[in-house]
Amino acid sequence: MSLTRRQTITALAASAGASLLPKPVRSAPELADKADSSPTNTAPAAPFTLCLNMSTIRGHKLGFVKELETASKAGFRSVEIWMDTYQDYLKSHSPADARKLLSDLGITVENTIGFAPWLVDDASARAKGLDQLKREMELLAQIGCKRTAAPSIGVQGPDAPLVDLRRAAERYRAILDLGDQTGVVPQLELWGFSRNLNKLSEVMYVALESGHPSARVLLDIYHLYKGGSAPAGLPFVGKPAIEVFHVNDYPANLSREAITDADRVFPGDGVAPIRDTLRVIKDPTRPIVLSLEVFNKTYYAQPADTVAKTAFQKMKAMVAGV
Repeated sequence: MSLTRRQTITALAASAGASLLPKPVRSAPELADKADSSPTNTAPAAPFTLCLNMSTIRGHKLGFVKELETASKAGFRSVEIWMDTYQDYLKSHSPADARKLLSDLGITVENTIGFAPWLVDDASARAKGLDQLKREMELLAQIGCKRTAAPSIGVQGPDAPLVDLRRAAERYRAILDLGDQTGVVPQLELWGFSRNLNKLSEVMYVALESGHPSARVLLDIYHLYKGGSAPAGLPFVGKPAIEVFHVNDYPANLSREAITDADRVFPGDGVAPIRDTLRVIKDPTRPIVLSLEVFNKTYYAQPADTVAKTAFQKMKAMVAGV
């Protein structure tokens, strides 16, 4: 995507100040916990929260309850759910039922994968997308989920029109305003295969140009590679801009052009610079949610419990010593 000289200068200047983005406001319980901590219990918090994106067992078609039970049994205490699975559950249950289920299992929903078309040029379609997103946010707020993905759905295909980055920033600002109303912050997602927002520079420009203090980016080891964004650019993101980071690995025998979503593998089973990347994004002030996102058909052919347990062990090994 070509930028004007003015846009380029703006983006570079803004990137330099990315680390100045405000951090999320702490809740009262968090502040109380911090105040109540005794001098004898000063061990630093773990730098990463291990999370299971339900894509990893989505092919097993377990449904909302079984997915959560499988994740909990494997050792996960944090998950990323998919909006359609949650909505299917709500056809016969209430958000209160879901909230109790999560509490009973000791599970927190860190983020949600949804596909509301908020970025499209067509004003009518975009308005419907915003209505959809607001309804989804309201449902998520009722189960304590404070984030939802905001990818370039609707303009991701190879023949999609290029969306002007300044307009994209305005549209991202609009859904961040919805987040102010609902308490659920849309995380601007980079898709490496997408026609729009497929590079780190683009999502950073849009996030910064939105001018909203809650702007956050949702990055992914695989998508950075697929879109051609060098890991060397990550230090310019600014740690407050990352709350959730998708982890996975990719094999050495597939080029950036040839690799697909389904080729992603468990961390440690490929050649991605995972540990170096984690060292860059690590934030001493708060844990980063590392969510495993793969869509591997060979995993779907295995028992779901086996896949989830393997995922948890691979992730523990991934963060050891980072």
